[in-house]
Amino acid sequence: MSERPEGKASLPRPEDSADEELMALVRDNDREAFRTLVTRHIDRVVGVARRVVGPTEAEDIAQDVFLKLWTNRDQWQPGAGSFRTWLYRVVTNRCIDHTRKRTAIPIDDAPEIPDDARGPLENCHASETADRVRQALRFLSEPQRMAITLYYNEDLTAAEVATVMDLSLNAVESLLKRGRHKLRELLAENPGP
Repeated sequence: MSERPEGKASLPRPEDSADEELMALVRDNDREAFRTLVTRHIDRVVGVARRVVGPTEAEDIAQDVFLKLWTNRDQWQPGAGSFRTWLYRVVTNRCIDHTRKRTAIPIDDAPEIPDDARGPLENCHASETADRVRQALRFLSEPQRMAITLYYNEDLTAAEVATVMDLSLNAVESLLKRGRHKLRELLAENPGP
């Protein structure tokens, strides 16, 4: 265990700070705090973008999100809500903007999801199931797809999804219900192997 010289308090390190504390530092132009936030959240931001707009554009979306976070850092209002919810709102808005600008991707062109370490049979079934779900998600409305992604893939509560999407809780619950129903229908129509 290392000891500090008596009378000298160690400064808090950005990587040990809560997101809200880091964002307060970012508002004051602290680049190290910004790097810590990016490192801490890049995988989740790319993950949300990948599920909503696809893997090709996901990293570009993430880069845009963090660029927007830096350039609009003065818009962060401490105490107005959690940083995580605010960040997901930025990601959601950027994905929506991107989706509106592009044309639909044909199902046959949908990219594959990489598998993790499983046996060949499990990989085959998991890949086929994930591919079917991913393809079915493309047929949901944009709000349904976003609500399903945030709720199931990012583990946000329905209330957090409502905040991120700027909707009422009832509207989000309705989107989730209709989205699940549509997914069931689509997967039943194409039961797979």
